[in-house]
Amino acid sequence: MQHRGEIVERAIRQSGYPISSIAKKLGRSRRWMYLMFDNTQVDLETVMSIGNIIHHDFSDEIKELSSMNNHSFEDPENPYSNQSKEYWKNKYLKLLEDYNELLKRTNEK
Repeated sequence: MQHRGEIVERAIRQSGYPISSIAKKLGRSRRWMYLMFDNTQVDLETVMSIGNIIHHDFSDEIKELSSMNNHSFEDPENPYSNQSKEYWKNKYLKLLEDYNELLKRTNEK
């Protein structure tokens, strides 16, 4: 049986991310993190959340994750990470057009 806590701990330590900052992003305490390292069956949602924070794909080390289809390892702090680049490009162009139109009207006065 895989010891998920040890796998997660090893990945965190190799990543160089401070345990306290990971705990804060998870809304947990440092103490909770150390207790989680001792847990053989850390829930997969927690593992994936930690993977997102430290930018680590645990699907190679944890068999259950490799069968899951959701492999989005994006920064959970970034509210725009799920938006497509095309959306933001079009939004920018629209704002630019509006701004140029406003400048024209201002200069005509």
